[in-house]
Amino acid sequence: MKVLFLLAFLLVVTTVHAQEQPGVNCFPIQGQGWSGCVPNYQAQPQRPLGSQPPPGIWVNHWGAIATDFFHGSVGIANNQQSARGAEQATVIACQAKGGVTCKIEITYRNQCAGLVAGTSGHNTKSGSTLAEAIQKAMEVCAATDTDCRAFYDYSGCSLPIRIQ
Repeated sequence: MKVLFLLAFLLVVTTVHAQEQPGVNCFPIQGQGWSGCVPNYQAQPQRPLGSQPPPGIWVNHWGAIATDFFHGSVGIANNQQSARGAEQATVIACQAKGGVTCKIEITYRNQCAGLVAGTSGHNTKSGSTLAEAIQKAMEVCAATDTDCRAFYDYSGCSLPIRIQ
């Protein structure tokens, strides 16, 4: 009888104790020489099986690359809020380096872009990573040109940012 009373008392004490502690999602348990915690599944929010969490909210970012190879100028802009803003910023960057007739080579959204030049020409490609973009541009260059080189200073990424 005393054992039953003691067990009932411990159950009441541990239940009250767990409920008094904010943020605790388990009930403490203990026995002779041991203690632990049993998850309180009722306190954890439950989603129906197969349901997905709500989609996140993302902010898009734009980038662009502009060139004037006749004057040896290249400009790049990343993380702009619009395509037009990226293009304007990249032309300004190209002109600041001596470009006169800066031409938009590529505009990209939520991606990366790479610039590769060979002996007789250049090209830009986009990809989900900078390595992918450079690889695509290298493949185009290697098929039609020689001495292909990636210009990492004029390659970059404009990736989306999750805000919620």
